[in-house]
This record gives sequence, structure tokens and C-alpha cells, in this order.
Amino acid sequence: QIIDFGQNLVGWVSIKVKGQAGDKIQVSHAEVMEKNGNFYTTNLRAAKAQDTYILKGGEEEIFEPHFTWHGFQFIKVEGYPGELKPENFTAVALYSDMPMTGSFSSSNGLVNQLQHNIQWGQKGNFLDVPTDCPQRDERLGWTGDAQAFSRTAAFNMNVHSFFTKWLKDVEADQLPTGSVPFVVPNVLGAGAAGSAGWADAATIIPWNMYLAYGDRKILENQYSSMKAWVGYMKQNSTSDLWNKGFHFGDWLFFRPNDDNDGKAAVTDKYLIAQCFYAHSTQLLINAAKVLGRTDDVASYESLLERVKAAFVKEYLTPSGRLVSSTQTAYVLALNFDMLPEHLRIQAVERLAENVKSYGNHLTTGFLGTPYLCHVLTRFGYLDLAYTLLQQETYPSWLYPVKMGATTIWERWDGIKPDGSFQVPSMNSYNHYAYGAIGDWMYRTMVGLDTYEDGTGYKHSKIQPHIGGNFTQAAASLQTYYGTLSSSWKRMDGSIEIDVEIPANTRSTVIIPA
Repeated sequence: QIIDFGQNLVGWVSIKVKGQAGDKIQVSHAEVMEKNGNFYTTNLRAAKAQDTYILKGGEEEIFEPHFTWHGFQFIKVEGYPGELKPENFTAVALYSDMPMTGSFSSSNGLVNQLQHNIQWGQKGNFLDVPTDCPQRDERLGWTGDAQAFSRTAAFNMNVHSFFTKWLKDVEADQLPTGSVPFVVPNVLGAGAAGSAGWADAATIIPWNMYLAYGDRKILENQYSSMKAWVGYMKQNSTSDLWNKGFHFGDWLFFRPNDDNDGKAAVTDKYLIAQCFYAHSTQLLINAAKVLGRTDDVASYESLLERVKAAFVKEYLTPSGRLVSSTQTAYVLALNFDMLPEHLRIQAVERLAENVKSYGNHLTTGFLGTPYLCHVLTRFGYLDLAYTLLQQETYPSWLYPVKMGATTIWERWDGIKPDGSFQVPSMNSYNHYAYGAIGDWMYRTMVGLDTYEDGTGYKHSKIQPHIGGNFTQAAASLQTYYGTLSSSWKRMDGSIEIDVEIPANTRSTVIIPA
């Protein structure tokens, strides 16, 4: 007998039951059902995800596990005495105590469901550490997922204390070389460290938390860790080019089945590494300026120039083509200002053409996705950014929503259009990384953003970007100063914008006119 709770969640099921002494109940957990109606647990790998209860008999008993949790939407109940009544089964959601701070809504129901999925993906995976997934035999504090999603996370919930604590864990597990493990706490061992875009959690998350909460102390606490990670990349570079070691690359990028003509969006891993080397160096410079470390500012600015020059020499042709012509390659190069100014416009044109060549679909993985719409907007392709957000066929943000998702999937096609599943060895249905589009929805689409001269929204920037088929969009954020909100509405050729700014703060409001 199977019960559907209607929502993929993390936690457990509380069961009320009355039966004979010795009666045995077994509860199995699953995220999805096969299209033929079978209970599907193959994607859980070695995780049994089963709870077994033995009744003492007599009065009504209530059972729930105390030493585990499950990621599930469905349960299969075996051995239950008597009639299975829904009111005797309660799903209990478990997550770290983080107050909800952000809300977002729009005129597009699918995008509103996407926002719902982003929030539930965050709830289900922020359990003391930011886990990649909650259901299979993994549940690890993957650094790459955490950095990609950190800015989005800071809008939806107050993750100030959550990340302050976890960043101390990051530093505690950082190797003597400065290399940062793939997962924190590091249960994989000393060799599992130093991947570009993963280890950069050591620099990206402290800076994002500083922007979101204005807490200089986070930068003070993490400064030596940030410095050690940049030092590791510098130590392992030849002529300022970091092109060695193991890297995950643009994890889970688009690659069609049996790709024979080169449509798979493979990005050179060392090109990616050089981009993140520059980005982390820039964030270290930013932190050094805030903390008044003027000597460090000068030396790292010099390093940054050399790192970018090495990138241009190694990965850019004289006409401005990157050695990898993928969306992720152009997105990272543009987002982190790796290209000389005179070659940026042609680069974004190449990016836009690439998006169009895939029928207005994204092809990015974990590292390119967070920045894709930001880069398109920054360089004048707002319409294309909206087209990607509203795309409903695979690969896109709304494809899983149309397939019934209630959380963010690990893969763009965790369930394929024919109803079959992706490879079970890596196919989580609650994996928040691709939910990083939320950051663009809040900061760009509705336009609630920060300035570095007044972090934590002491000086806010409100700049709505109106587009797509939307007739309205709204976002509200509980800052430490009070409610900051912005909404826009299209009405008969005019636009109405409604803004609320907390007391004792200032805002620069930029009207799209």
C-alpha cells in the first residue's frame, strides 16, 4: 500500500497504529513512482530508506524514527494491521531553524512553482550542513553546490548563522596546503580536495554573506582561509596558469544521448579553473579592502592582472573565440571579467548565438548556470534571459516543473519526456544547485539588490528588469533593518512600480524608462 504526501520533503513519517504484540510494520520511502505505478527506489543506491517497527500491542502506539531522516514523497507500508487511513500518517519536515526572509511571486504559475521548489530544495538540504541531497547514500556537505546556491539561499531564509558556522568547518577541514575538500565535513579523505568551483566556496560564500548581511566579522573570520585557498592555486600554477589537478568541471552539463555530432556542451576544465582562480583572487582583494589590508590589496591586484593575462594567452584566440565554445565558457569569462573590454561584446554575441543554436535552451552545468541570465542581462540580452527562464522544454528550469517536480532536480532531465528515469547512479530529485536561478529572479527581474558601500541592504539598489510574458512580479525581503520590497505591474502601456524601503536605510531606485 502506497501513500503520496504530494510534496518531496525531508524528514520522516509519524505513524499511529493499534495492533497485536509482535506485529511488524515496514515503511519504505521513495521520491518518485515509475510510470507503470511501481515504487521506485533504485536511485537511492545503497540507502535502504526503510523504517521497521514492532508493536508491543494494546493501546494505540505512535512510531517515528529518532536517528535518521529520509528524502521522499511516497511511502510503501507493509504489515500494517487494519485499515490504512491517511490521518494515521503524518509527514514531518526536518530542516535547520532558519527564519523565512524572502518571498517572490509573479504572473507565471510555473515560475511561482519553481520558486516553491527552490525553497523546498533549500529546506530539505540545509540540515546543519548544506548537503547535496537528502535521500540516497550520500548526504554530504558538497562545497560546489553550496557556493553556487549561497546568494539565492540568503534571500529565501536567514542563513547568516548557518553559513557562519559551516565556514568555520570549511576552514577546520582545509588542508595544510590551503586546498579545500570536495565535501565539508571531509569524510572522503585528504585526496578529495582542490576542485575549481568547489573549493572556491572558501571565498565565494564569505563574500556573499557579507553582501547579504553586512557582517564584516565573517570576512575577518574567514580571511586566512580565503588567503590560503588563493595561495594553493598560486602555488600550483606555472607562469600564473593553474592547469593541473583534478576538477569536476561544469558538472552535469547538457549532453544528449549518443552524442555523435558534438552537441554535448563540454567545457575545458582548466579554462574553468583559471576563471575561478581569478574570481577568488578578486574576492580576496575585496575582503582585503574591507579589512584595511592594504599590502595584500596591492600584491593580489598584481596577481589578478597576471592571472587574467595568462587566461587570454592560453584560452582566447586573437579574434575573441574561446577554445571551448560553450555557454559556460563564455558565461564565466564574461562574468569574471576575464576578457579585454574590446572583446566582450563579440563574446556575448557568441554566447547568444550558442543559446539560439540549441533552440533557446541552456546547456550549462553546476558552474555556468548561476551566472547565465546575469551575464545576458548585463550585456543587453535581457529578452534572451527571459526566454531561458520561461523555456518549458528540456533542458530548462521549467521542464521539471511541468513534469510535476516539487523540489529542484539534480539533472535537467531526471525524468525524461517519455517518463523513464535518468541513470540511477546519480539521479536525485532534491538537489538545490540549479535553483541558483532564484538569485536572478530576485535581484534582477524584481530588482532587489545591494551596494558594496552599504552591505546588508543598508544601501539597497532597486532596479526592476521588466520583460518576457510577465504582467507582474514582486519580491519582499526581511532585512536586519526591516522590510525591503519591490513589485512591478504592466497596465495598458504603462508600468506601475511599488517600493518599500526600511527606515534608516537608503535606496537608489532605477526606473526602467
